[in-house]
Amino acid sequence: MSKARRIVEKMMAADAFSQWLGIEVLEVEEGMAIIKMTVREEMVNGHGVMHGGISFSLADSAFAFACNSHGQKAVSIETSINHVKPIFIGDELIATCEKESMSRSVGYYLTRVMRKDELVGLFKGVAFRKQEEWDVD
Repeated sequence: MSKARRIVEKMMAADAFSQWLGIEVLEVEEGMAIIKMTVREEMVNGHGVMHGGISFSLADSAFAFACNSHGQKAVSIETSINHVKPIFIGDELIATCEKESMSRSVGYYLTRVMRKDELVGLFKGVAFRKQEEWDVD
């Protein structure tokens, strides 16, 4: 198992919120993570569509896994999301986060949230890369 995968497994084991979301980690490589979840009834707002905070959280989890997958601990310093289309109960969502660029101390990532072949959310994240390594060996 790759170091990136071990890091994400360690993060998921301690991440009660991502577990509550029902996130399944599909793929992890250095600088990239793909996760999925299915929208449940308790995740919708008063309009009958998925609450924006839930789609943000899904994308944020993919971002967290991708930016920590390099082995250095990383935390978000700026994030934003565009809610492109409404999302409904039963929709299966795939969030793919990929590194766009990275320096010694900062990483820039883009997460696409998809429903099948349809873009439903676009999340941008900036991570601060701490000088602390993940201990997963």
